[in-house]
Formats: sequence, structure tokens, C-alpha cells
Amino acid sequence: MKTNKSNISALMITYNEIKHIEEVIDNLAFADEIIVVDSHSTDGTFEKLSEMDHVTVILREFKNFADQRNFALEQANCEWVFFIDADERLSLESQKEIAETIKTNKGIDAFKIPRRFIFNKKVMRFSGLQTDKVFRLFKKGVTRYREDKLVHELLDFNGDFKVLKHDMLHYSFSDYESYKQKTEHYGLLKAQELLKKGKKPNWFHFYIKPAYKFITNYIFRLGFLDGKEGYIICTLNAHGVFYRYKALDHLLRTSPE
Repeated sequence: MKTNKSNISALMITYNEIKHIEEVIDNLAFADEIIVVDSHSTDGTFEKLSEMDHVTVILREFKNFADQRNFALEQANCEWVFFIDADERLSLESQKEIAETIKTNKGIDAFKIPRRFIFNKKVMRFSGLQTDKVFRLFKKGVTRYREDKLVHELLDFNGDFKVLKHDMLHYSFSDYESYKQKTEHYGLLKAQELLKKGKKPNWFHFYIKPAYKFITNYIFRLGFLDGKEGYIICTLNAHGVFYRYKALDHLLRTSPE
């Protein structure tokens, strides 16, 4: 472990992130240690990480996002942990703010960071994304990720928190097909959650819920002001809702009684 600078362990889970990995690791210079849990990437991500002397990389089979993040948490050695995804970036101002927040913090165990969604080099300001804030900086031991949430994992945290000032940039959307695949992957995981809860889909889930998702984000949350990109994002997020219940219907039909 490096000489203590910030008392922060930077954590990441990865799978096939070779196009992102060097740049995101560069964003974590403020941390005392960087720990990456890789789900057996096939594109060279693990090999690239293994070449970095200041990074600890662990191979582990992927079960679900919450399980993988909780395993990463258990590997941290510092008092504070900071989670980042490979497709996220921190400005120098944000890096400084994170380090300074730990030094001056009084009585707050967790912090949220606002995110800006980037598509086609354009910052998305509406489309339901304008209020995106995520827990990423918190004391080790005060919380874990909820195991019942297989996707869009949630911290089981109910204490006082603050929101940091500087945004984190989120480059999740590289092209139409990759984002569609991502929404469908998340839809399948959500379907698995619903299956465990005994939910059954009907016409309302197939037609009304996707339409409501689109109208809410595109009209009421001003997605139309994001132009063509806003329409694409709102459409695909609505598709993700439809796919969730389509996948649930398939699981119900194919799962043993």
C-alpha cells in the first residue's frame, strides 16, 4: 500500500473496458490504493491492469453488480472508499474536492456525486438525467450494496449525507447498438429481480409503462431540448422497460415450477 495521502481506497469493477481503463486509472491518483475486480475480461483489460504497479487487480466470476461491488469493498484497506466505473471521468477539480472533503469532513459518512451524461461528445442536460446523483464516496464499514438489487445497485445507507459540488462525467453511451444492448442487459437483471418477487407481467407492463417512461423523460423532463440525442436516449430507456417485462415473461415460461 502506498504512503498515506488521502486515506481513500479507489475501487472499480470491470469487464472488457480496454478503451477506458488507462484514462480512468489516471483519474485516481488522489487515492492511496486502487483495487479493480475484473470479471475475466477477454479484450486485454486484465492484462493491461496487471502491468500497472500501483493497481491491485483481482479476477473474480461475475454474479451480479451488488455482489461484485460488495466483494470489492471487502478488499479495501483505507478508512474511506471511492467507487468509480470505467466509463466515468473526474476533472482535476473533482479529484481535489474528493481529497479535501475527507480531510475537512465532520460527522458525514457518505457523499453523493452529481453526474453529467455524455453522448456523442454532447453533455445531456435533460432527458431525465439532470438529477443524476450517486453515492460513490463513503466510509468503509458503514454500508454495503443491497443484494436484492441486481442492477442499478443501491447502497443500504440511511444516514446523513452531502452532495459534492463538482460533476463526474459519464460516457456510458458510445453508440446506439451498444446502449441498446446495455438497456437489455439491465432489463434482464431487473426481470430476475421481479421473478424472485413473484411478479407477473401483463398488458399494462408491456404498453403503458414503456410509454409512460418515454413521455415522462422526453416531454415532462424536457428530453426534446437535448435534440436528436435526447430522443434516442428516451426511446432506448423506454425500450429497456419493455424488454424487462418481455424477459420476465420469458423467464416465467421457461423456469421450472
